Amino acid sequence: MKRKILLATVLVLIFASTLTMMPASAVDTLSPDDFKLQSFSKTIDFFDFARSYAASHGMTPPNASLHAYLYQTYINVSGFQLYYSGLINITAGLGAVTIPVQSFIEHYKTPAGKDVLTSSSFIMLLAFNDTANSLHDDSPDKNDNLYASFSLGLDLTSLYGSNPKPALSSKTTIIPLESSNNDLTWEWGMRYTNLTAVWWRMYIDPLNPRFEAVPIAITTYEELTFMYTLTINPTDHKATVTASYVIGRMTNLWLIQWVVIIIPIPVVTHYNSTGHYWLNGAKISNETIYQFLENQHIKMSIVLFQNSLVLDGTTKSTFNNQNVTDNEYDVSNGKIETSAGSETIFDADFGTKKQYKLYNSTDSTETTYDAVTRTVPRAGFAKNPLFFMHVALLKYVPLIVKHIDSQLYEKAKDHMLSMTYADYFYITSYPKYSGYKITHDPTYTAYIAGTTTASTSRLPNIFGLIIIGAIVAVVVIGVVLVLRRRGLKTQSMQPTTPTTT
Repeated sequence: MKRKILLATVLVLIFASTLTMMPASAVDTLSPDDFKLQSFSKTIDFFDFARSYAASHGMTPPNASLHAYLYQTYINVSGFQLYYSGLINITAGLGAVTIPVQSFIEHYKTPAGKDVLTSSSFIMLLAFNDTANSLHDDSPDKNDNLYASFSLGLDLTSLYGSNPKPALSSKTTIIPLESSNNDLTWEWGMRYTNLTAVWWRMYIDPLNPRFEAVPIAITTYEELTFMYTLTINPTDHKATVTASYVIGRMTNLWLIQWVVIIIPIPVVTHYNSTGHYWLNGAKISNETIYQFLENQHIKMSIVLFQNSLVLDGTTKSTFNNQNVTDNEYDVSNGKIETSAGSETIFDADFGTKKQYKLYNSTDSTETTYDAVTRTVPRAGFAKNPLFFMHVALLKYVPLIVKHIDSQLYEKAKDHMLSMTYADYFYITSYPKYSGYKITHDPTYTAYIAGTTTASTSRLPNIFGLIIIGAIVAVVVIGVVLVLRRRGLKTQSMQPTTPTTT
């Protein structure tokens, strides 16, 4: 109980900052007619949309203090629809926070006429180092030391006082939607700069998934960027998304060691590019943040999961004809194929872009290394208490679908929106790291019928809002519940204004 109270206190300190309010003019509206367009690019308050939806359907609306600002793009070409959402920031009346949440939904008919819906979701960064009992070299497994990261764009003045602290001015930059090649090529994205990440020890044994209740480190990154390129080829019946990830250079690391003197007391030291320091600025050693990460053999990875739904059938995801759901396979040199019956409906390809680029401490020189991608059992993540907020809300959100289409609800309620029933989780790891900038770009291919007219289907807007809304709302509500149950208060904060490039 003391550890939970201490964790709640740390959360309060992290959330106790003041951000700039987003002006009302920066928020767009979203209507069903928007999804009849060939494309749009908007910033919306998801909870305003949810309140409007609830009011028109006789449902209880979300609390008026809830706001979630999302950058959303929609593409509707050749019978293929892609709906993307990226979180700018959220607030629950207690505080605003920037968390990199990314998801894109694809809806299309296959050449054989199957009606398909897929979702691809980014969860988090996961640092690790291999142990003597490691099951998979250079890839995080249940026998390794795992460090889960949740990135938060915050000013930590309240936590550090007058001591050295992150000089944060966290900003979310929108990369506008643009088209070329007769509207068959589209590009868009988001860039989070000056992010703060809080790290916890995490355990992904499917039989005992868990995490330690107190954070062990706080780090800052120069950026975390997501760039997407969609290429549609109606003749070849393919729609391919290249998702480029940039993990920026780590600039600061506050290492937290817990000493028990009646109650746990944090002892914090600070690493940067010049050395290792106490919080009062006294130098401990010349070991830099990059040398520390190298000496500790820290490696970096990203965790994602994939879902698919066929309205009149079932799907199966395989690698070399082996079912990857809840199994562990190294898929670095190939692709995971998702099929419905005898027809392939979707590919996640890692072999064509296996290599990633690692830059040096000044980002002036790049070196190419092989990434390692492996599927992992779902329970280690979906049933991990670290994600209890996500799981708790996701299972209820599909109830909204019941008011739209009962048949669709029956298909979606136990599968499409649940981490527990994901087609597969996969981890892409970057063994050579040292805290420097990484760039990488896996590809995703949908097999489409390839018609030449824009669709007027409203299916993507419903699922896009449900899935991303679930992820956003669960984070907000979970934080609110934790803080309110502890009887703790924070300063009032408002969302920040995104910028565009």
